[in-house]
Amino acid sequence: MADNLLFFTELTGMPVLDLKGRRIGRVKDAALVPLVNPSRIDRYLVGGGESWLTVRYDQVQSVELGRGIQLSDEMVVPYHDDEYMLRIARDLLDQQIIDVNGRKVVRVTDLSLEIQSNGPHDVLAVVDVDIGIRSIFRRLFQGALPPLWIRRLQQWIPPKSIRWDYCNVVEPDPLRRLRLNISYQGLEEMHPADLADIVEELGPAEREAIFETIDNEVAADALSEIEPKMQASILESLEPEKAADIVEEMSPDEAADALSELEDATSEEILEEMDSAEKTEVEELLEFDRDTAGGMMNTEYVALHDNASVADALGALRGNEDLLETLNTLFLVDGEEKLTAAVPLARLFIASGGVPLKELASGTLIQVSVDERQDRVTEIFDKYNLLTLPVVDEDGKLTGVITADDIISVLRES
Repeated sequence: MADNLLFFTELTGMPVLDLKGRRIGRVKDAALVPLVNPSRIDRYLVGGGESWLTVRYDQVQSVELGRGIQLSDEMVVPYHDDEYMLRIARDLLDQQIIDVNGRKVVRVTDLSLEIQSNGPHDVLAVVDVDIGIRSIFRRLFQGALPPLWIRRLQQWIPPKSIRWDYCNVVEPDPLRRLRLNISYQGLEEMHPADLADIVEELGPAEREAIFETIDNEVAADALSEIEPKMQASILESLEPEKAADIVEEMSPDEAADALSELEDATSEEILEEMDSAEKTEVEELLEFDRDTAGGMMNTEYVALHDNASVADALGALRGNEDLLETLNTLFLVDGEEKLTAAVPLARLFIASGGVPLKELASGTLIQVSVDERQDRVTEIFDKYNLLTLPVVDEDGKLTGVITADDIISVLRES
């Protein structure tokens, strides 16, 4: 084990010595000030009788396991809490952190510190968060055995840690975290399903803190992957304006499903904060029973007049780029907006621009009414191996579509 490595469990209890080598107390805690330096131990909190003293990092001459912390300056002052301080024992140990690379939530059981020589001073810097059995072993025997004995005994246990600069510390108070400037970029780069898995492992306060902080679009994608009851819990915990910003980024059917889980008063508060266009779409979907085709459908689709050409279709696609990832079918409607045909998107690429879309339409038009039962819709998808199913009203007008991922969600919940 490197001579310049020190564990936080070894730092706590370490004696602090004055210029003459006399002990003035023992280390009770240590603190970072992330706004100044995200990894350097900035303050040592020393217990001396009933009062605590504060030692700055630049007052430390040396740090040595087995001997203690030797001061180069005895002008220590009484400890006063500082809102910008992140205290390790109080604020980090046993707290949840997000391992971005491992895509999971773990608990901090110890920290690895590097002793760095900085001219006439030794400085401690956090390098790893320890999360494995080895760090639990150190915690169990902290104070019961000499640190060097613990080091010898633990060497047979594989270490498990996360680099400090890869960690995202989850604190329930979002205002404090913002002041500490802890970045959530790593979370925003995750796949929404992975982020959803992490969120589901956290407590209510931590979930709220994340959704208050991350980008609205990322939050919407993640929320769509979370089970309905937890979706409701998260939206209820947010201010209506923030919840509305996130819901607006969801597809209308997912937004309607999420809002339908809320109390009517809460749902109305969020709807009032939404832009009028998104609000109207969602309100229309909320009128349908969730166990019907109307309650399952999405209102995001591309429909053209049934005399349109391939060139017209390509132009429509360029105007709906945000739908391209999930779009696989175009729909044709007549002058009264009644559904007349469905055109597989792939067929556009084997036809010239002047070809009428109706010539590329599927042979049999399969559709359901808005009040069709959910189990019947599922049977139709299975029977005809569909990716998309159009939904029409009582007059035959196209009102929405159901996609295969909607069916998968239904089957997962059943």
